[in-house]
Formats: sequence, structure tokens, C-alpha cells
Amino acid sequence: MIPRRSLLAAPLLLSPLVARAQEAWPAKPVRVVVPYPPGGSTDVLARAVAERLGAIIGGPGFVVENRGGGAAVVGTVAVAQAPADGYTLSLATNQTHAANAAMLKDLPYRPVEDFAPIGRIAEVHHALVVPAASPARTLAELAARGKSRRLSYASSGVGSASHVIAETFAKRAGIEATHVPYRGGAQATTDTVSGVVDFFVSTWPQVVELVKDGRLRCLEVGAPARLAEVPAVPTAAEAGAPWLAVDAWFGLWAPAGAPAAVVARLSQALQQALAEPALVAQLRRIGFNAAPMPAAAFGAFQRAEVARWRELVELTGIRIEG
Repeated sequence: MIPRRSLLAAPLLLSPLVARAQEAWPAKPVRVVVPYPPGGSTDVLARAVAERLGAIIGGPGFVVENRGGGAAVVGTVAVAQAPADGYTLSLATNQTHAANAAMLKDLPYRPVEDFAPIGRIAEVHHALVVPAASPARTLAELAARGKSRRLSYASSGVGSASHVIAETFAKRAGIEATHVPYRGGAQATTDTVSGVVDFFVSTWPQVVELVKDGRLRCLEVGAPARLAEVPAVPTAAEAGAPWLAVDAWFGLWAPAGAPAAVVARLSQALQQALAEPALVAQLRRIGFNAAPMPAAAFGAFQRAEVARWRELVELTGIRIEG
């Protein structure tokens, strides 16, 4: 038999081993899974954040892996099922970690229970854009055009925020519009520029440079005030559609059960990164507003957003067929 004194001493003897194991993290590259194709706004954000986390934490660094498909379910469920060892993270959005719970029947992951929140990163506004050659120069003109002919609109995927907001516009305007879903925002943007579709509700980072270059026309942006980079573009409220002001938000998660010390270190590093003026400026240049929120507060925020999206889905009736 092992003496009782030895049993009592065992935690003390093991604690240095545990501490050394925690200090060893990361001993290999940390995967940051983005559940969208390359080139979209979430991908751009992930690469900027991964670079700073790697510099702050040190070690072999952080590697972004794009795993798009299935309304962002493919990449998200892959993280939920990954070993909870701190080497696989999810950098995703309100779609994956709030909206899908309401929109998808038999969702193969639980947005709250299957993940350990690390922190909120940023938020972005949505904007309604049309091709530069479109005769519609205002939101009212686009609605009027939709009463004389059937319009088409792009989205970054069935059930995405861009789908919900665009369909809300169509219903509020009293028009019929054909939904053309894409796998991510990059191709949707390209086809809007080319005039394949009549309009697209996009995250602002996805279209900001194209609007500034005159290749797309922005009819409204869902911001509380006009944006300095495009002062001629009205806000959603100014355009007569305050209900179009729906922000997207982005965060970082680990699989549930990830080591608490690793989650805490990641959360601290993320807050440090988002306090750096250089990163804040970089994110702003590509259309993001840094919106840091530490792990505990972010978890509470996410739970509130899950409830909000359930209400929104009930209102619009948009659901994703599994």
C-alpha cells in the first residue's frame, strides 16, 4: 500500500510537471480554423490577429486554416471535435456561434456548450452595395426599381447575416427578389462588381476598397454615423431603413475543456494585441472596429446573442435546410 503521507504529497510532486507542461505550450503551431473560404473578411481578420498572437505568445506561431462549407458548419464542427489541448482554435462569427443555433435543425455542434470562449475581437457594419453601373443611386431608387422588375441579390451563404438583412430589405420594400447564395463573400463581391446580381449586403471590410475605387456604389452603411472614408454614403437610418443596421461580430474560441491556463493566456494575449494602436489601425483600414472583450464577458455576450438570433429567425422565417 502507498502511505497516506505519499498520497497527500503527490499533488505537490506533480504540480511542477503540470506547470512545465503548461509552460511548454505552444510546443507546435496553433491552428486557427476559419470556417469560410480564403479571401473573405473573416479570413483577412484571422491572419492579422494570428500574426500578432504569434508574436506576443511566441513559440512556433499560429497558422490559419480555411475550412469553408455547409453554412460555416464544416470548419466549426471540426474545432468542436478537435482535441481540447489548445492547439486548435475557432476564429468565427455571430453566424457560427449564435445564428446557426436558430437557423439549422440538428446542428452538429452546440455553439455555447461545445466551446470555451477566449474573447471577442471585432465588430463590423454591413453595407448594401450595387454595381457601379446600376441606375439605382439611393435605397429608395433600388426599391422602386424592384417594383418594376424582379431583382436579384447575392449573399455570402444561405442563412448568413447578409441573406437575412437583404431579405428583410426586400420584404420591407414590398418587392420580390431572387436570392443568389455564394460560398463566402469573395465571389459574391466579384459578381456584384460584374453586374451578375443587382445588390449585395456585405460586411464593410469586404467592399470598402471597391466602394472607394468606384467599382461598387454603396447605398447605405449600418453605422451610427457616416464613415470618414466615405462621407457621402448615408447611414441606414439616413436612408430611411434603420432596421438594416445589423452588425457582425467576430471572436475566438477553443474546444470546450481546453486547459484553463491556456485559455487565460490566449485571452490575455488577445486583449494585449487589440490594445496595440498599430493593430487597431490595421483593422480599421480594412473596415473592422476593434471590440475587445475578455473570456467571461464574451461568454455572457454570446449567450445573449444566441437568444437575439432566435428572435430574429422567428421574425424573418429564414432557416437553413440541413
